[in-house]
Amino acid sequence: MASLLTTASWPPTLESWKLALESLFLNIITDGHLLVETLLVVVIVALLLQKSYQPQKRPLSEAEIDQLCEEWEPEPLHPPLTEIMKTFKEPVLESAAGPHTVVNGKDVINLTSFNFLGLIGNEEMQRVSRAAIEKYGVGACGPRGFYGTIDVHVEFEERVARFMGTEDCILYSYGLATAPSTIPAFCKRGDIIICDEAAHWGIQNGIHLSRSTVAWFKHNDMDDLEAKLKAVKEEDVRKKRRKVVNRRFIIVEAICQNTGFVTPMDKIMELKKKYHFRVIVDESLSLGVMGKTGRGCTEHFNIPVQDVDMIIAGMGFAFASIGGFCCGSHKVVDHQRLMGAGYCFSAALPPYLASNAIAAIDQLEMYPSLLTKLQDNVRLLRKALQDTPGMVVGSNENSPVIHMYLKNSTNSFGGDFMVLQKIVEKMLDDKSVLLTCTKRMPLDRVRWPASIRIAVSAGHNDKDLLAAAESLKVVAASVLES
Repeated sequence: MASLLTTASWPPTLESWKLALESLFLNIITDGHLLVETLLVVVIVALLLQKSYQPQKRPLSEAEIDQLCEEWEPEPLHPPLTEIMKTFKEPVLESAAGPHTVVNGKDVINLTSFNFLGLIGNEEMQRVSRAAIEKYGVGACGPRGFYGTIDVHVEFEERVARFMGTEDCILYSYGLATAPSTIPAFCKRGDIIICDEAAHWGIQNGIHLSRSTVAWFKHNDMDDLEAKLKAVKEEDVRKKRRKVVNRRFIIVEAICQNTGFVTPMDKIMELKKKYHFRVIVDESLSLGVMGKTGRGCTEHFNIPVQDVDMIIAGMGFAFASIGGFCCGSHKVVDHQRLMGAGYCFSAALPPYLASNAIAAIDQLEMYPSLLTKLQDNVRLLRKALQDTPGMVVGSNENSPVIHMYLKNSTNSFGGDFMVLQKIVEKMLDDKSVLLTCTKRMPLDRVRWPASIRIAVSAGHNDKDLLAAAESLKVVAASVLES
């Protein structure tokens, strides 16, 4: 600064002072920048040379171990018992779960069993089961892929594929394990699943196991479904994807177990083709119920079965057996034989149950009047229940599962359940009619209101159905008034 002032004219002018100050400021900034960089280098080198801290390792003393043991509290094996858990006690059946059954030593009208075609107790099916037990015994005692495959299993798969009109079929040992085995076999992390929010627990579990990206659309709301599909397409455009790099599925039930409503499969198939998704449909409640010959929703909506990528179903419904199956192309089935956990690791279905299911399909084809009788019974009971005091009839007119809700809800699942359970218990004790309420697990994401669930069968006669409806009107009126 002094040099600037000495070289300038004396006395210094204002411009000379300005130039001198600017030069000093630049020198300070330059020197300071170098100083900061030097300090940072020193700090980094010091950190790299510094030894990592390791706490002193020493064994715990006996006193410390005892103290830790005394302070440790195990987590509970289950959540606290609720009032519903404490008060509810399931009825115990003492005979076959047919249209009539025995509970507490008395004969009652059974409106709880999903025995839609009334085949429980059928003489031909009993004969077939006895013959299978005498030939094969009661168990397979091994997984299908090792030493558990028996000729009747192969016969069942061929029979179902022929009945459904698909290329192939795979048999699972447990109905509820069918969806949790099929879905993760095809859907992995990064894949996309769009599912109905009212889907049953088996589908929810399968989606959870797949670890896929999931979007839930409002129950049977096709506008909401299309909005979810459109959002996926817009994401592709935003990320400039030239082609689809992941698998994409729409998963629905033909008849929803939790609500009894029929899914509009014709609209589902339109959206599938428009947005290029695959479709998995659960036909557990629609097989043996919908369609001219009982082949389910594809027949009901005149959908070519080849257009549906996978059809899954449990056999504990119209087929009056146990187990489940998945129908589709040869590739779809072959892949599950290697990747379906319920197929690879579970003991094979007991042979007599496979024989029983084959006999059920035979009965359905030989006696199509079973379908007519079932639908007549559904219409009869729905009409008789319409003016039940304080209650509303839900579900679709084609569904053999009828849900009845409180007209004036308590606005909580537990509150509605307690009221409806009183009606159910009084119906059994006073009217000899067996009913059941819907229940909810803590892990179940479905938040549908509690209801009385009524299952109609082709085995019921008009007299029993009308008597049950009149009894429900009397009991509902008395319970709700009190």
